[in-house]
Amino acid sequence: MTEEQILEGSGPEKLPDVLPILPLFDAALFPKMVLPLVVMQSESIRLIDEAMSGDRTIGLLVARKKTDEIPYPKENLAKVGTSALILKMAKMEDQKAQLLVQGVSRFRVTAFQEGKPYLTAHIEHLPEKEQKDDETEALMANLVGLFTKIIELSPGLPQEIGGMSKSIQDPGTLADMVASTINSTPEEKQSILEITDVKKRLKSVTRLANHQLQILELGNKIQSQVKGDMEKSQREYYLRQQLKAIKEELGEKDEETVEVDEYRVKIEEANLPEEAAKEAERELNRLSRMHPSSAEYTVASTYLDWLTSLPWHTSTQDTLDVKKARKILDEDHYGLEKPKKRIVEYLAVRKLKPESKGPILCFAGPPGTGKTSLGRSIARALGRKFHRISLGGVRDEAEIRGHRRTYVGALPGRIIQGIRRAGSNNPVFMLDEIDKVGSDFRGDPSSALLEVLDPEQNFSFSDHYLDVAYDLSKVMFITTANILDTIPPALRDRMEVLQLLGYTEDEKIKIANRFLIPRQRREHGLKADQVSFTKGAVKHIISGYTREAGLRNLEREIATICRGVASKIASDEAGSVSITVSNLQKFLGPMHFTSEVKTRIQTPGVAMGLAWTQAGGELLFIEATAMKGNKGLTLTGQLGDVMKESATAALSFIRTNATKLKIAEDFFDTRDIHIHIPAGAIPKDGPSAGVTMLTALVSLLSDKPIKKDLAMTGEITLRGQVLPVGGVKDKVLAAHRAGIKTIILPAWNKKDIEDTPKKVQKEIKFHYVDKMIEVLRIALDNEHKNRQTNRK
Repeated sequence: MTEEQILEGSGPEKLPDVLPILPLFDAALFPKMVLPLVVMQSESIRLIDEAMSGDRTIGLLVARKKTDEIPYPKENLAKVGTSALILKMAKMEDQKAQLLVQGVSRFRVTAFQEGKPYLTAHIEHLPEKEQKDDETEALMANLVGLFTKIIELSPGLPQEIGGMSKSIQDPGTLADMVASTINSTPEEKQSILEITDVKKRLKSVTRLANHQLQILELGNKIQSQVKGDMEKSQREYYLRQQLKAIKEELGEKDEETVEVDEYRVKIEEANLPEEAAKEAERELNRLSRMHPSSAEYTVASTYLDWLTSLPWHTSTQDTLDVKKARKILDEDHYGLEKPKKRIVEYLAVRKLKPESKGPILCFAGPPGTGKTSLGRSIARALGRKFHRISLGGVRDEAEIRGHRRTYVGALPGRIIQGIRRAGSNNPVFMLDEIDKVGSDFRGDPSSALLEVLDPEQNFSFSDHYLDVAYDLSKVMFITTANILDTIPPALRDRMEVLQLLGYTEDEKIKIANRFLIPRQRREHGLKADQVSFTKGAVKHIISGYTREAGLRNLEREIATICRGVASKIASDEAGSVSITVSNLQKFLGPMHFTSEVKTRIQTPGVAMGLAWTQAGGELLFIEATAMKGNKGLTLTGQLGDVMKESATAALSFIRTNATKLKIAEDFFDTRDIHIHIPAGAIPKDGPSAGVTMLTALVSLLSDKPIKKDLAMTGEITLRGQVLPVGGVKDKVLAAHRAGIKTIILPAWNKKDIEDTPKKVQKEIKFHYVDKMIEVLRIALDNEHKNRQTNRK
């Protein structure tokens, strides 16, 4: 609808009961209003021609959807419309017709009629329900007032319409005129058209007018604010230009010029590499042309701050005294010979070849074995700065490479940030928990680390924020991990892995006396003569209150004792306390762990295996029992698929070799066998329990108990071969902590024992086997059967 106005006069005296129907798109016509239309379809033009040859009356119905279907679908048309009189009609060259129609009255469609190429319908006229009273007059006056305000705020509407609305005395006509003029949707106009009660129509139009007025007032307010801000900005610019001219006359420099000069001095003093110097000059030239109040000015100045504050050529002098470095490492950590030896070797190479690149080391081992603290000790031994970042849970590549400067609040990655904080280009840089790096839709940080941890690439590391190469080849990177399996192979290949095993009991006692107890004394304000620990008490804490490869829980228990002693001294209950085995329970409560070894392996069918976890090695008890049944095999203890397959393979081997093992060949025909691995709440999997399962089954079926203090590990095949397994070092240390005296290992794992402590190798007897028959010969207690025979 482009134009509407009220015209006097009407159409035919009596409207027909059947009208040709013309659909209206995105518009609605009210009675006594005028609407220009453009008709394009040939069927609609034929409808107009026939109407012009008759009484020029047509029916207009609002269409709910736009569609090219001919004739237009009846179900998409409104049921209430307006009969209209064609005032003017003109045809155009492009098969179009222009109309000017005037609304006559409301009608409702009772039924559509078939037989013509256009729509026709039987209609009933809807008379208006008019009730002239005080409320109606009040509604009219209020509506006129609202409409007048809308006209004032709408420059596109002629002001005369406001005066015209005041002269209308008929309430229905006023409502229709306002509804057709204000900006509202065709659906809203159709809902007004369908209201025959004049008072209700006035109320509905008033609500629409109120809404339209609120929108116009809000838009006017926004326009005023924008205009005011623009005028203020122009005024400020004019005043600044005047101020600049005044300062030039006085020979003074403005703040912007001073800041640019300061950055120029910083760039010269930073002695930047050629590429970085060019980028800094380019950014400085951009900065000199910007106004300090612009957002880009802050971005450019922040970038120059980062570029000039990085230690491009600042290095710390390495301490190349090998003996002194070894002494520092021994002061801070007991044991850990392999990493200490590697650092001493690095210093020796640096002494002979100062330009050698920094190594990329990875300390892998259970929690609490001193991986992170060893990094600090290495930095102290080398005389370098130390910086550590934790990669646990990092999922965004930008954490490593930084964000591009197009983003708001962009910063360099954590590598460049760490170098800046360290203040030198050759710090000891620790990447903690590298095995816990994640990845998602934001990128893969582990892939970004490939460049950082590659000595052949990191001499030109590119951070997205700096966008210039930075040399990381002098940095000594040290990473830590609990497990290596989660580290991508390409990343693991770039690192030199050093395994940090768990500590033996003797090592823990020495570490506790040399490091942990003195540190906890200091942290709790105690003196050496106020609390002391006997060797037996420390040993009892290790065996009865902790079960770990590392030292964290041991230090917690020592801290608990120190708090209890501090409480006694502070309350004057004691002047000094000596911690012994007898009074240990007063401070720590009942023992947390007891040895299960001697009580569990007393009957046939129980074997002790060795397992590996992220926290180190563990003992694994396997129990087997038989009952009446029919070839059933039950496996419990929350076992994984690989472990279940190992149990099936063990049973198949026994059935195949029953005669050699002196077991009845039909033992499985009348029995069900149940294998259970305790600690059922903990998931278990892996092939290394195959040897233990087979030994437990043979022990059960031959009624021979397994030797005491014996543990075993290894994968089996259907042919009885014993295959190598992983985690042997941690498993052996766990067995030593539990007091195991004999261990059966695959022959191929013999090389792994060389790295275990000498004391462990002396106190444990190792049997290296490659066939299951050898395992059974060593494990089964033949003396037990001999004693039974003698008793008979």
